[in-house]
Amino acid sequence: MDDNGENLSKVIVINMSTDKKVYSDAEGIFSIDANLNDELRFVKEDFNRTSRRILTSDINLPLYIVLYQIPKDVGEVKIVKKLTGDLEADSRIVAKVDKGEQVRDAVGLPQPVGKMREKPAEVKSVLLPILLGNLNVQGVYDLISGKAKRQKRQYKYDDLQEHIAWIRNRIDDEYFVKAGIPADRISEFIEFSFLAKPQVRTYVKARNLSGVMLRLEETVPLFMERLEQHEK
Repeated sequence: MDDNGENLSKVIVINMSTDKKVYSDAEGIFSIDANLNDELRFVKEDFNRTSRRILTSDINLPLYIVLYQIPKDVGEVKIVKKLTGDLEADSRIVAKVDKGEQVRDAVGLPQPVGKMREKPAEVKSVLLPILLGNLNVQGVYDLISGKAKRQKRQYKYDDLQEHIAWIRNRIDDEYFVKAGIPADRISEFIEFSFLAKPQVRTYVKARNLSGVMLRLEETVPLFMERLEQHEK
């Protein structure tokens, strides 16, 4: 059930000792074989995963498991004001104000820093100033020499490795091995999953591990089929 007491269907229940998987029914009920000290893992999209180890007191008795929903970001709520026709007043209405930046400027704090990357030159950003009589020598060089393309490829590769590492740092290798993925091909499998199910990467960016695991489950058979074809 969820934290509001509502029954949850289609919860994946995994016995981590035997790798046996079942789903809960429409009333949230499930049945799975388990022995003493086996770990049961419960996974559902948009919910934090949870685990329960079978104790002596749990044998042959119902288990009551509560899954807590992952908070969702509903995004920025914008209140649109009607324009008045007064140019000075309307300009204030449509202007975007960064409240955080105002505070930083007031107290003298530095701007927050994301990834320290040099922005690759873009054809549009280089050619447009030329038409206006301004020449960006460095931008032209970056385009002609191929530096801009190399930068984009490198950034794409870096992001890929970062997302793969995010998953591997949070899911034990044993989980993949039990699913049939060779230990030395786990990273390859994750990269394959990004291509086969792009939503996997979307969940990584959202830091939603439960969603990632659900989509990875779907790509395991596809990857195994691919391995079998390559071995023939």
